[in-house]
Amino acid sequence: MTHSSKKNRIIFIDLIRAFAVLQMVQGHTVDVLLSNDFRNLESPVFALWFFMRGMTAPIFLFTAGTVFTYLLRLHREPFSSNPRVKKGFKRFLLLVSLGYLLRYPTPTIVDFSNVSTNQWRIFFAVDVLQLIGFGLLFIILISWAAEKFKLSDFIVYPFFALFFFVLHPVFSQINWIDYFPAPVAGYFYRGTGSLFPLFPWAGYVVAGAILGSFLAKNPDIFKSTKFSLYLAGAGAVLIISSYILQPLHSIIYGSSFSEENSLSLSFFRLGFVLMLNSLVSFISLSIESIPKFLILIGRNTLIIYVVHLMILYGSAWNPGLAYLFEKSFDVWKTTLTALAMLLSMAGMVLLLHKLKIKTKQLVT
Repeated sequence: MTHSSKKNRIIFIDLIRAFAVLQMVQGHTVDVLLSNDFRNLESPVFALWFFMRGMTAPIFLFTAGTVFTYLLRLHREPFSSNPRVKKGFKRFLLLVSLGYLLRYPTPTIVDFSNVSTNQWRIFFAVDVLQLIGFGLLFIILISWAAEKFKLSDFIVYPFFALFFFVLHPVFSQINWIDYFPAPVAGYFYRGTGSLFPLFPWAGYVVAGAILGSFLAKNPDIFKSTKFSLYLAGAGAVLIISSYILQPLHSIIYGSSFSEENSLSLSFFRLGFVLMLNSLVSFISLSIESIPKFLILIGRNTLIIYVVHLMILYGSAWNPGLAYLFEKSFDVWKTTLTALAMLLSMAGMVLLLHKLKIKTKQLVT
């Protein structure tokens, strides 16, 4: 396998991206197929899988914000002439459009006469693609504000990340459907079926922007042990803060809050993400290159996400494995299917890469 030889690549980011997307693929596969008979939190293996499943989205979102902002801030041009701004707006439109297309309620494109209320509800629910799209849009707008008002990235990004985290416990208790139509209300809370409303999930994308900007403004910092210690220290502070906050929630937000909607959980997840980045960055210090296929997997997260969701959950145009085998497999069948899914996604990316190379060779 060809290895990356570019010394200026941030290897730990490549590894985190690949880990995030592969973890997402296997997590969805296991969740769709594993029978309830084998979902026992007293089992150390399942408990570990369940914990990491809960951390997959924060890792994925944080990394998306990191990579986008790193590339945005690498360009030293003013906001109006930065080519990454235009690309960011296009990415926003693409992600949001694909997010709704995956949940499209009818295969007939324009005939909605047979669409049920539940199908409309599923269509308007906010999923991870819409969330990342709006997260990138927020980063663009925050970056514009930082330049216009001459504010540091390390003031505005943390402020808006906290904005999404701190308001989450409050917003989760408001019935937003009383104030907005379902397509809009779904961006504020889970009450309409949204899996990834802006609060708190956009906070992870914007939090990733802090690291992305730091890496862009300190080009060689990731090559030092000091950088890994910075990340570990920040992660430890957040995790400790999460435990300190727990007894204060009922005082701050009222007795009706739930642990799932708590600020302490958001802080714990973000702290874990930073600790993971710290560990991977430290390991990467002794690595000069990584297999090319890991870089390709990280670069092709969008197509992997779309294709594996269509295989597992189906769409308006195809039935998915969930329709045929939902929660009916034992541990071994589930494990083998998850492995097959991972290999097929890796194979798809490698095939697309080879076809792209061959196409370029034919053209030139």
